[in-house]
Amino acid sequence: MIAEGASIVGTLTPCDLAVLTFDDGPTPGVTEGILDALSDEGAGATFFVLLTRARRTPELLKRITDAGHEIALHGHDHRRLTNVPPASLPRLLKDSRDELEQLCGSDVRWYRPTYGAQNRPLWHAARTAGLTSVLWSIECCDWLTLPPDDYLAPVQEGSLPGSIVLLHDGFADALDGADDGSPPTLDRARLAREVVQKAREQSLRVFGVADALIHSEPRWQVWLDEVRAPLAGENRLRAGQ
Repeated sequence: MIAEGASIVGTLTPCDLAVLTFDDGPTPGVTEGILDALSDEGAGATFFVLLTRARRTPELLKRITDAGHEIALHGHDHRRLTNVPPASLPRLLKDSRDELEQLCGSDVRWYRPTYGAQNRPLWHAARTAGLTSVLWSIECCDWLTLPPDDYLAPVQEGSLPGSIVLLHDGFADALDGADDGSPPTLDRARLAREVVQKAREQSLRVFGVADALIHSEPRWQVWLDEVRAPLAGENRLRAGQ
């Protein structure tokens, strides 16, 4: 039995792989470019989507699954659910999972809380809804406008094996219940391509979560706001997560 608050943050040996994930989409004009880049590079990914966006762009959900990638739940919208009354969380997550499965036509197994904010009630609610929390071990800070090389700094030699990489194919806004300022300026498709190429330079295969776990066991970490030390960069604005 896993510990309370334990979430998947990577994979164990063999670690000749990296896991690629995208949050906050799907976004017309962005997600398509990322899918093309992944196709060109022969890489897989898991897309943690917002229902507020999935409802508006069901054709993009179909394109994601038709390309062989995985759909997972990021949220009904982009509210921080640690601020929501705990009693309402199990039904909210269960209803969100059910609706997303209807929209994408496939099982939804994974959940990533918005902003990476997770407390005990939210973790238990996800489990009750039949979802497993999946967070990350590498963040490329693509919710900020940075010099291009800064996005790639976290994926240099030695950091990628067995890691889950956090990227975004969208930027949550008022329609998603968020007020995180202006979106960053960057080419998300190019960044996705470059991250995959960095993995290839390290002789790594690139998968989504479910496919990675066919080849390796999950690496768990207790990820609760009450007990967890912040990762590098978490003192900066998490506008896009």
